[in-house]
Amino acid sequence: MSRFDLQAHLDKVYAKYPEADQKPVIGITGNYEDLTCKLGKGYYQSVVEAGGVPMIIPPVADEAVIINSLERIDALILSGGADINPLWAGEEPEPKLRGINQERDLPELLITRLAYNRQLPILGICRGIQTLAVALGGKVAQDISDNAKVKHSQDADRSEPTHTVSFEPDSILAKLYGKLEVNSFHHQAVKETGEKFRVVAKASDGIIEAMESREFKSIIGVQWHPECLENGRPLFEWLVGEGQKYREAHKVHDRVLTLDTHCDTPMFFPQGIHFDQRDPKILVDLHKMTEGRQDATIMVAYLPQPTEQPTAFADNIFDKIEQIVKENNRYIRLAKTPYDLWMNKHQGVKSIMLGIENGIALDSKLENLQHFAERGIVYMTLCHNGDNDICDSAKGNHTHNGVSAFGEKVIQEMNRLGVIVDLSHAGEKSFYDALDISQKPIVCSHSSARALCDHPRNLTDDQMRALAAKGGVAQTTIYNGFLRQDGKATILDVIAHLEHAIEIMGIDHVGLGTDFDGDGGVPGLANSSELINFTKALLAKRYSEADIQKIWGGNFLRVMEEVQRGKR
Repeated sequence: MSRFDLQAHLDKVYAKYPEADQKPVIGITGNYEDLTCKLGKGYYQSVVEAGGVPMIIPPVADEAVIINSLERIDALILSGGADINPLWAGEEPEPKLRGINQERDLPELLITRLAYNRQLPILGICRGIQTLAVALGGKVAQDISDNAKVKHSQDADRSEPTHTVSFEPDSILAKLYGKLEVNSFHHQAVKETGEKFRVVAKASDGIIEAMESREFKSIIGVQWHPECLENGRPLFEWLVGEGQKYREAHKVHDRVLTLDTHCDTPMFFPQGIHFDQRDPKILVDLHKMTEGRQDATIMVAYLPQPTEQPTAFADNIFDKIEQIVKENNRYIRLAKTPYDLWMNKHQGVKSIMLGIENGIALDSKLENLQHFAERGIVYMTLCHNGDNDICDSAKGNHTHNGVSAFGEKVIQEMNRLGVIVDLSHAGEKSFYDALDISQKPIVCSHSSARALCDHPRNLTDDQMRALAAKGGVAQTTIYNGFLRQDGKATILDVIAHLEHAIEIMGIDHVGLGTDFDGDGGVPGLANSSELINFTKALLAKRYSEADIQKIWGGNFLRVMEEVQRGKR
């Protein structure tokens, strides 16, 4: 093929197009100098050699440009360059501070925070590690010359390693390299990583050389320039690999319906939350759902005991939810059926379903169940952390020795009206009584496995088997105290509880009910923006897309369809 034969080159492109279409796109922030956007050759060449597609992101502080750029990439490289203005970290410039690059600071700090919120894999290089620190709660040493015992600003060729770094043995970098000789071109360095990162590498003089995420995010910052070193390729291969995982998870979310079956966000309504903003007071809002690619949530009216005028209390919560939906109807709608959920997804909007947590909302009046069914609730948790007039709680005093006579009528009426019976929080005798009474499958909307964490709120293996035998589902929850005895759970524990439930019940009887804003949330699954990580974990475990759909709400919707079928 002649170098100047354009048609031959085009034929080669089209022959490889399907293969090229599968490559992850890696955004690289461009440097700014002499009124131009510049980028060292090593950055984009390293991405290509690692199997990715480089895309240069110019230093533009336009929010729409940044967000649209992030929607088109699968991972991000924060490139090297001049110093960061310490005012962004709330510190005054010191006398030894050298040149800053004001054109880059705001754009890169914005893109870092937004990429972090979207769970994008990130690699920060030299200035990039300092950008990570400043953007996410850390501090930068403006000049390290007084503390450095190693020459961190070398005058050797960029490809020449000049000092050694040592890694924490459990770090990603240690797995990639073991021991490493690096180059250096800096006089700033990370002074404090902040709570989101941990130091994983230092030079012999104690200067921080690398940090990694504490939160099970794919983020690494390094002080050296791997794009200039012969041994730099593993780091770029890691990033491209993480970008591929991110890309695959997003494709799954394009096709499956992701439903969280239990969140308590209405508990925060009295604090004046802003559901249309990224509100730090709550774990579920429109932005976090969008960032985590979450389609739907069942938002419950939780009623503490005692509650005065409980029916009106629940109605006030539903009124507020309806108001939120009305104010944001371009982006979110109420749903009452599985069909509604799928139609909303097809039309590109999120969904909220309504539920009740604690049957005291009925105020001992069976007719109030009809009222709530007409409002659109899809399930009601019979009790909470105390016995009520329907049944005994898992943390109660065995008032009725299970389900009461009134509770039996409630369950029968729920069957008639097409409202799912939810037995999370119910005592064991109440659980088995309800299974016997109900003519429809039941659910546990947010309950984990007692075999892995001995808590009365969790389900025993026998309960799981009985639930599955009647066609029901158990939704693993991510409340620390229900996942580990020491209360120090992570996303790994969530997956362990889910897989235990699958082993006992089968893949057709499990799901996820986060309990977000009801004390749910663990590192790796801290809020709705991190739910994409759940899918990444399932893909890493080799679950098929069909099984992922079952876990991500398909099983729950099967129960909902059966319960709602033939309602009167």
